[in-house]
Amino acid sequence: MATTILPEFVQETVQEDISHHSFTSNSEAESYAAADSRIRNDADVEPSQGISIIQRKLNGYVGFSTLPNQWHRRCVLQGFFFNLMVLGESGSGKSTLVNTLLNKDVHPLGPQPLSNEQGLLPESTVEISNNTVHIIENGINLEMTVIDTPGFGDFIDNTNCWEPIVNDIENRYNEYLDFEKRLPKSAIKDPRIHACIFFIQPTGHAMSVMELQVLLALHEKVNIIPVIAKADTLTDEEINLSKEIVLRDIQQHNIRIFVPPTYPMDDPESVAENADIMSRIPFAIIASNSFVVNSDGRRVRARKYPWGIVEIDNEEHSDFPKLREMLIRTHLEELKDRTNDLYEDYRTERLIKSGISQDHSVFREINPAAKLEEERALHEEKLMKMEAEMKVIFSQKVKEKEDRLNQSEKELRVRHRDMKTALEKQKVDLVDRKNRLTQSKSSEHEKSKRKFFK
Repeated sequence: MATTILPEFVQETVQEDISHHSFTSNSEAESYAAADSRIRNDADVEPSQGISIIQRKLNGYVGFSTLPNQWHRRCVLQGFFFNLMVLGESGSGKSTLVNTLLNKDVHPLGPQPLSNEQGLLPESTVEISNNTVHIIENGINLEMTVIDTPGFGDFIDNTNCWEPIVNDIENRYNEYLDFEKRLPKSAIKDPRIHACIFFIQPTGHAMSVMELQVLLALHEKVNIIPVIAKADTLTDEEINLSKEIVLRDIQQHNIRIFVPPTYPMDDPESVAENADIMSRIPFAIIASNSFVVNSDGRRVRARKYPWGIVEIDNEEHSDFPKLREMLIRTHLEELKDRTNDLYEDYRTERLIKSGISQDHSVFREINPAAKLEEERALHEEKLMKMEAEMKVIFSQKVKEKEDRLNQSEKELRVRHRDMKTALEKQKVDLVDRKNRLTQSKSSEHEKSKRKFFK
């Protein structure tokens, strides 16, 4: 490393320390001088900033090493929160998975009650239901909100069945954006969905068209964790084939799913754990709330079959342990961090659509001529936009005026026809009355003549 020239005030301080220090031996003085020389030679310099950083060993306890403890104490006091969406067709095992995941009955099992009052079949719409639970483990509080989607994929016509889900995710982003404008960040209760467990039907083949369309609609808005539901209905060969086909479809359609991140400072054990988790995606899961006694005499959570039992927490039987490890034990905060990235992308896109964009002119040199030309172009663009808007408004006004005139003309024609009909009727009545009067007078005249001649 190149020798660094220390700032003048640092040199004076070092010299002052040497001059005022009384050395008890020549060896101490030599050690002090060597340390001073090493400090000068080992100072790191950022060439771009030109700042000298002096690395010196502390002579006493300062206290900043307790920062992790402070953060831990704060997190324990505030608790943690996590919003999880389970998305899949009815009967996929969503409720059982959630209860198994938390080792507690937190989500109702079985079909949901009908929503209408008459007890008829529900309408062909996907509903969104929230279920919030508070869990305490070893003094750590976790507030988990489970978002379920009853009705998804259960109808004959499932066209655009994912739109209510997309709208719910965007509404949560909009709600969080509104909170950011009004509240301090520490007071915001995060409504955003941090992970979405997507249940793929265990067909042993490729994903359905509907499943692909749902993934394409959601993958840029939420962390998707694909799982193959009810993997105990498939053989090992079918599970491996299904995983290969699902991953191939995901890659072909450029669908982004959540992948555990790796960091350069990770130890070999963490790298191996991440590699093992990634090799299990999509997770072939089996869930159960029942306990049985296995051949070793241990009471385990499992599913019992005539040919044996399937242990839920056994990695040789199911990928559920790896799913729980990634979701809760190792990567919960990474899921929330990536949710922030997805939210920022959505927020930026929404602001751009509303006409708000980042002004990058402060980061580049100002060329007066180019700046003037840019302002002129912006002004012309603004004028053209205003002209187009005025044309649209003018066309709308003209159309509204024409519609009003046409309506008035129709009303006048109707009134004219009614008046003409009334006049014709009145004319007929008058003619009829005239005829009756004429006849009456003629008869009276005849009678008077007869009387006269008699």
